[in-house]
Amino acid sequence: MLADCTDQCGLVGVLCVREMSELPCQFTDEHVFLNNEGHTETQHIHREAMLQFGQKGDAPINPHAITFLVTGKKEMLKELECELRRYSTEGIHVRWPVQGAQEYNHWFSCTLKHSKGRFTVIGFLRHHCPAPLRTAGLPQSLATPSVKAGLGSQQKLHCQFAVDHKGPSFTVEWHRRSGQTQGTGVGLKSLAGGDASYTVPFTKMTSEGTYICSVSVIPLFANLDINLHIEEPPRVSVNVGPILSLQVDEDKKVVCDAENYYPLDVEIVWYEQDPAASGQRVGAPLPKVLQNVLASLKDSGRQFTCSVSHQSLRVPIKKSFILNVEFEFLNPFITKLDFIN
Repeated sequence: MLADCTDQCGLVGVLCVREMSELPCQFTDEHVFLNNEGHTETQHIHREAMLQFGQKGDAPINPHAITFLVTGKKEMLKELECELRRYSTEGIHVRWPVQGAQEYNHWFSCTLKHSKGRFTVIGFLRHHCPAPLRTAGLPQSLATPSVKAGLGSQQKLHCQFAVDHKGPSFTVEWHRRSGQTQGTGVGLKSLAGGDASYTVPFTKMTSEGTYICSVSVIPLFANLDINLHIEEPPRVSVNVGPILSLQVDEDKKVVCDAENYYPLDVEIVWYEQDPAASGQRVGAPLPKVLQNVLASLKDSGRQFTCSVSHQSLRVPIKKSFILNVEFEFLNPFITKLDFIN
């Protein structure tokens, strides 16, 4: 089976992978039947399918697979995951307003996901009997299914859609898992051009959660989830300068402080290391993790580092100081010294 659809199931604005022209898809088909008791049952069948990018009239690359021919651009195919399903209009049958459309259509949903979660695309493919599949119906693209934002920032949750005919009647709604969200964050002018992106004007800890963008063009309905994560990196400080000078019998409490971070989970570890070894890339001894430090002459010249790790940080924040332990003669005639170890 070779089905033909337009480029609206393709992606725009990313690099083209010319050496690859097909994308394997997981196709979940349905078989509806009456059981022995006269009740309707649906059996889900997993079948081999693929999206083939090319020109109209191209023969299927794999004659044994159900093939959907996409005449658009082949974008980042190696990084995409594909899923095809039959789509039920829940008994609503309307004429799709494009050339060659019939009163009754079979619909399929096509979901493309970036393997690293950068975007999700949902498209609808229309098949009317006895003609082959011709057009893609309502593709809806999402730029970033998972969004990270800092506290007090303005964050845009991307959701775009496109329809293959002019002047469609559509409905757009935004919801949160905790309830409905008012549409004041959606620009009306942008909405007319297919941009249903929602703007959170000032992020707070309570802004974190799952937002749902819903778009419907009768008889089609699709929604996409966007997870908004609030992350605020810690501000780290130590209460000493880059060099800490102490007498042998002098005590000093050194505090490494992390504050104003979210989520409320941070790890603080102290390390001890030779400053000369810290700049070596190969063969340098590993830093020693410290529990408590009692300064002595043997520690003079050592570098002590506070390392703070948090999920908002790509690498830990480090604050270091070098310990300088000094001693002085109380009497020039003293020949023996006692050190605190």
